[in-house]
This record gives sequence, structure tokens and C-alpha cells, in this order.
Amino acid sequence: MRTAVALGSNIGDRLENLRAARDSILDLPNVKAPILSSAVYQTEPVGCEPGAGKFLNAVIEFEYDGDPARLLEQLIQIEEALGRKRDHPRNVSRIIDVDLLYCGEQRINDERLQLPHPRLHLREFVLRPLADIRPDLVLAGQKKAIRGLLAEVEQSGGVVRYADTW
Repeated sequence: MRTAVALGSNIGDRLENLRAARDSILDLPNVKAPILSSAVYQTEPVGCEPGAGKFLNAVIEFEYDGDPARLLEQLIQIEEALGRKRDHPRNVSRIIDVDLLYCGEQRINDERLQLPHPRLHLREFVLRPLADIRPDLVLAGQKKAIRGLLAEVEQSGGVVRYADTW
């Protein structure tokens, strides 16, 4: 099933943090080609502590053959291996943030996993890179394609293309 993950970093070598997370994800046993990768965008921090640095954000999509809950556990392990602490407060600066956006048409809503990601349609920093690779995708539970959702989100000018290839 086509599966997408959003990546973000605003501490350290942000671009290298995204690369390391991407490479670790693509090395997982149930992750297969074709791989789609958005451009990298620099974005203003949303809801972070005062003085937080700008984020780099990107989205990757791949074929995944497995249980979404297991993939979530693997993504958490990747975050931890790259230096993210599990007991971090919500919305603070971070070396790496990996969010599972969707797994095919699956709709999951439990205490551990919500698919599609419940705030994806509200976040320009996710919609803009996702629109690079899947502008016509209509997510489970949505009526509009990604490009339509992006058009509805308030465009603050805080999401700027940073790198086309990474």
C-alpha cells in the first residue's frame, strides 16, 4: 500500500537529519519502491518555544507491505536512534520528527495511531511537500485532493522551498 511519512528537523544539521531519517526508513524490510520524495521546505516553527529555529520539512512516499502499527514502532525507533527523546514535551524543537501520514486507504483511530494523520489537512508544512509528489491524492475521510486542501490552508509565506534534491 502507498504510505507517506513527513520528516522535520530544526536542530543541528537539519538537512542531514532528514537524509538520515529518510535513509533509515527506506532501509526497513517492508519498504519498497517506487519511492517518491518531495522537495525540502524551510518553515517557521508552529507552536514551538520562543526563539525556536526554522524547520526543514519534507515528505516521502513508498510502497509498504505490513502492519501500520509496526511501521509506527519502527519510525519511533528511528527517531530515537537519531537522538530524539521519547519523553519530550509537545511542540518543542527537535533533531528529527517523523510522522506517519497515511497507509493506503486505511482508517485507524486508536490511542497510539491515527490514520490518516488527524491534522495533515491543516498543516501547510505537510501539504506543500505532499503536493509535490501527490497533488491529486484524496485521503480517506477527505473530499478534496491534496492540492485543494493546500489551497484552503492559510498561506503565511512561512513555507519556502529550500532544496529540490536531497
